[in-house]
Amino acid sequence: MVYETNNRTVDDALERVLAGERLDRTDGLALMAQPVEPLAEAGAVVRDRFGDGTVDACSIVNAKAGNCAEDCGFCAQSVHFDTGIDTYGFLGPEKILEAAKRAEADGAQRFGIVVAEKGVSKEHRPEEWAEVIESIRLVRDECDLEVDASLGILTEEEAEILADEGINHYNHNIETSPRYFPEIVDTHSFEDRVKTLEVAKEAGMDLCAGVILGMGETPTDRVEAAVALQDIGISSLPVNVLNPVPGTPMAERGVDITTEEIVKTVAVYKLLHPESRVRLTGGREANLAPDEQHLPLEAGADGLLTGDYLTTDGQSPGDDLEIVERAGLEPNMDTNEFDPEAVKARRGDAEESSTETTASTGGEPSDD
Repeated sequence: MVYETNNRTVDDALERVLAGERLDRTDGLALMAQPVEPLAEAGAVVRDRFGDGTVDACSIVNAKAGNCAEDCGFCAQSVHFDTGIDTYGFLGPEKILEAAKRAEADGAQRFGIVVAEKGVSKEHRPEEWAEVIESIRLVRDECDLEVDASLGILTEEEAEILADEGINHYNHNIETSPRYFPEIVDTHSFEDRVKTLEVAKEAGMDLCAGVILGMGETPTDRVEAAVALQDIGISSLPVNVLNPVPGTPMAERGVDITTEEIVKTVAVYKLLHPESRVRLTGGREANLAPDEQHLPLEAGADGLLTGDYLTTDGQSPGDDLEIVERAGLEPNMDTNEFDPEAVKARRGDAEESSTETTASTGGEPSDD
């Protein structure tokens, strides 16, 4: 079947993607200059051809909050900025298991253990490393969830251990393009992030790596970030949109992106990454009106982070399910066969978990 959007640039790119060709930087830049409507249509076609018609939901826990030595200008958990967030040490395996069970009940298929620091070090903090491993084992053994992790920079030995313990995806976002990265982080480099992704992949873990939109980057930066991720080889591409936290440098700049740009970027990313889950993550509620949140899904996105963010509240998993339905899609249930109606019915439940035990999503980056 020939798909046509009546836009020559988009139709040419779509035809090539459907034929199995990989688009490049030139293609991405040309697509980013096109109107949103044909791009969204093409993104949906690619998702339907290469995907399974479902939206995959994941959730994460902020397992250790604040006091991170890195200076990522968007992150509320950096010790360099006065953001007033709650800080705490590693929660411990039982509290992480509690968060995982909540995520399981809320319909997540995967659950990520996140530690906000440069890296969980087996050599320098062996007790914390041991608790991380025990937490992974508990969640793996007691929940119907894929276990993911975001623990910062890894050594080869650490990556091999995590892979042997059954970590499915390792998350380490690149945040933006190589060109723009030094504008937002001084304490480590773009290449440092890529190296950790390569180490994780070599050990046998799948990769979850994405971006934050709206930090002042150009459309070209957005394309070049996606092309860099092509070279790395990922299976999940989280798309965050900046939700500025007071006290961070990015809060002073403000958000620099429109709804149309968000939708266009999601569609272009799906054309550049047809076989990866393009996942809507942090900042979507803050930057998209309630009646707009389904639009990126209609443009090719097929994943969500559901629940609360690392340091701020998100909307309920029941609301997320309704957004999925509004986009004409179904929730993924490959790993966790949950009851969508039960999840919707729990909206407004007063018994919300605290920051210490909540199953959270990555509104602020989950890989510092």
